[in-house]
Amino acid sequence: MLELIVFAVLAAVVLYQLYATLGRRVGRQPEDTPAPVAAPAANRPADSTETAIPVNATGLAALRARQPDFDPGRFLSGARYAYEMILKAFAAGDRETLKPLLAADVMANFEGAMAAREAEGRTESVELLAQPRMDLDSAEVQGDTARAVVRILAEVRTRSTSAAGEAVDDRRTADLWTFERDLKSRDPNWTLVRVSVAEA
Repeated sequence: MLELIVFAVLAAVVLYQLYATLGRRVGRQPEDTPAPVAAPAANRPADSTETAIPVNATGLAALRARQPDFDPGRFLSGARYAYEMILKAFAAGDRETLKPLLAADVMANFEGAMAAREAEGRTESVELLAQPRMDLDSAEVQGDTARAVVRILAEVRTRSTSAAGEAVDDRRTADLWTFERDLKSRDPNWTLVRVSVAEA
């Protein structure tokens, strides 16, 4: 059973755009026809080739000692599915989808960004130009808290429409998303506690 990822971003600044938190542009920007987005991985077996060996292998062993059923491939599949869902929900202003995925303070930040966009008469849509790459960068256990850092490389196309017309922005992003879970809890969900820019 795939572990579900519940997002609770501890933002350092108010998110005036979700895409501002998704990393800087990296490498050459896409110019050729992109590969189609594969179906979400939540209902298919994880591809072991997409599971990187953690930098801290000792930490992964400690995590498995406390949570024997932890499977990096399944964890990354859940992270990918949630990443796509939250990205599209924010662009669409889908509050019902976002609310259960975000902590109250983070939802307030997202709400402010969506409300500002709506007040300006702007609408947005987003698509992933290729399946995001998810690598388990590191894992560790501190006390009863498990922590896993996921490196995310993605190609994102954003369309913004307003009275001034339509703007299209294609970018490659690189991020580190840090997830935590209370190992004493019966709740299997992980919480996203940090988003930072990664080196490509």
